[in-house]
Amino acid sequence: MGRGRVQLKRIENKINRQVTFSKRRTGLLKKAHEISVLCDAEVALIVFSHKGKLFEYSTDDCMEKILERYERYSYAERQLVATDLDSQGNWTLEYNRLKAKVELLQRNHRNYMGEDLDSMSLKELQNLEQQIETALKHIRARKNHLMSQSISELQRKEKAIQVQNNMLVKQIKEKEKKDKAPAQPAFWDQQNHGPDASSFLLSQPAGLPLPCLNIGGSHQEEAPEARRNGLGHTLEPIYSFHLGGYGA
Repeated sequence: MGRGRVQLKRIENKINRQVTFSKRRTGLLKKAHEISVLCDAEVALIVFSHKGKLFEYSTDDCMEKILERYERYSYAERQLVATDLDSQGNWTLEYNRLKAKVELLQRNHRNYMGEDLDSMSLKELQNLEQQIETALKHIRARKNHLMSQSISELQRKEKAIQVQNNMLVKQIKEKEKKDKAPAQPAFWDQQNHGPDASSFLLSQPAGLPLPCLNIGGSHQEEAPEARRNGLGHTLEPIYSFHLGGYGA
């Protein structure tokens, strides 16, 4: 028959407890040596008996080195855990603070909208009224400033448009004046001197008599004799100018 499973509990008999401790300690030291050889691991084993006697095992007799390494790693792990705890605590505090701030802002917003006023005291209502009046003053001041800026901008644009219109009118007048300047002397020459005589004579057909001009002291008109051309037609003078009454 195989050995039954040993129940894990404190052995009350001192002799049996000592025997079991000696056997288990030897086996534990053997297992520590085997794992260090098979797995190329650094192993440190410390055992204190119930009487306070020390039993130890270390790989290549470097117990101090292994313990120092253990202290370094355990310290880093403790620092990491402490940092995580502090960070978690800080985030919790920050969350609670932001949550309270959001609730306060929401309540103030409702109060500004005229809601949830039943729970406010007289002093709180007076403070709320003062805050609203101050806000209205700032709003009106900003509105007036923007309106004055808009008016100034419109006035500036109006002046610019007037200047452009004046320049256009001036250019149009100058252009009209230049267009009328060459035609004016010819018009006055025609009014003062009449049509050019030489051009009039050249335009007359050949064979026609020239206009008759009577200049002298006689006022008697002589009836022009009818003249005939080679075809038998009567030719009359086209123009008759009688300038008389002046003695030579």
